[in-house]
Amino acid sequence: MTPLRIAQVAPPLQRVPPEGYGGTERVVGELVRELVRRGHEVTLFASGDSEVPARVVPTVPHALWPAGFQGDPAGYFVRTELEVLRRADAFDVIHGHLEWYGFTLARLSPTPTVLTLHGRLDLPFAHDVLSEAIGGLVAISHSQASQHPDAPWTAVIHNGLSLEHAPFREDRGDGLCFVGRMAAEKGVTEAIEIARLSGRKLRIAAKTPTLPSEHEYYNEVFLKALRRSDAEFLGELRSHERDALFAESYASLLPGAWPEPFGLAAIESLACGTPVVARRVGGLVEILRDGIDGFFGDDVRQMAFALGRVERLDRAEIRRSAVERFSVAQMADRYEAVYATMLAIRAGGDEGERVDGWALGGTVTRLDRARHARRASVPSTGAPAPDARSRVADGERR
Repeated sequence: MTPLRIAQVAPPLQRVPPEGYGGTERVVGELVRELVRRGHEVTLFASGDSEVPARVVPTVPHALWPAGFQGDPAGYFVRTELEVLRRADAFDVIHGHLEWYGFTLARLSPTPTVLTLHGRLDLPFAHDVLSEAIGGLVAISHSQASQHPDAPWTAVIHNGLSLEHAPFREDRGDGLCFVGRMAAEKGVTEAIEIARLSGRKLRIAAKTPTLPSEHEYYNEVFLKALRRSDAEFLGELRSHERDALFAESYASLLPGAWPEPFGLAAIESLACGTPVVARRVGGLVEILRDGIDGFFGDDVRQMAFALGRVERLDRAEIRRSAVERFSVAQMADRYEAVYATMLAIRAGGDEGERVDGWALGGTVTRLDRARHARRASVPSTGAPAPDARSRVADGERR
């Protein structure tokens, strides 16, 4: 497509890409690199310590969480919105990854704005906020979008990563791994129990706690379960260390019971040829082919039992399929289609096309034309974002 001037807007909580854990920021970093490679002029609004092959507009000098910030980040999200709005006229498209704060940005921006929601949507205010979207609304899985089927979704676009260089090893151990956040919904204590039932050693790579709820869970629940087991806690690993852990493992465990919006750990594991044993929840059902890439179980006993069948799976096929299905190129192709549709709407073009089975247009775009026309005269000034606590802003979106 014709090169565009694109603003990518990341949360101020982690650098882009993150040094350790950071799902949204990893995806944003991958998308920025691919769009630049395709000839687009990309500007990234993110923490000043971000490192991407694009212009970076710092919204904070250093990413908040690695710097030790544990408070409510609402003001920093508002600052991010204001930085983007001051420069909105310099872009053809703005692509926000700010969760609920992005809706204020889209309302005030004179430039067509795409919003990707990376987090959970089973929240009390979600329906009302989603119903006010002004086009360009993207979910990262059909499961995530189906929680609010009447919302004006523009597309469903699965996350993509640069998976082609993921390590693949034939000489794997018999142990299991768990990679994820240190939070109850991710199921790390359930992973410990699955390992015990299966008689296999478990290695745990978990994000360093940042939120108060994570610290409480870590101290009061996780450490007690860890002491009663022979599992090994590795802490927060860098990307290459995490890949090595996946590649060395017999299988990886994702036993969380929450409505997982996507599941980056799943595609990372599969790209290393390592099967996944998981609970049948959320976006994982769109990633994991039961009986091919791994197995689903409804509780810890079923998942422990499924581990006995992992050996028969074709690890080379698991890797090949994951690299193909969840590539950065496919993700960028679909976002380019969304950008083109948003520009066509602004120009008064047709109703768009379809991406991943979700309409890019229809009644949504007819309404959006009128809304875009009305807000084109709105000055580029900011306003407070919707009231949301830290866990909603970022902590539960991965």
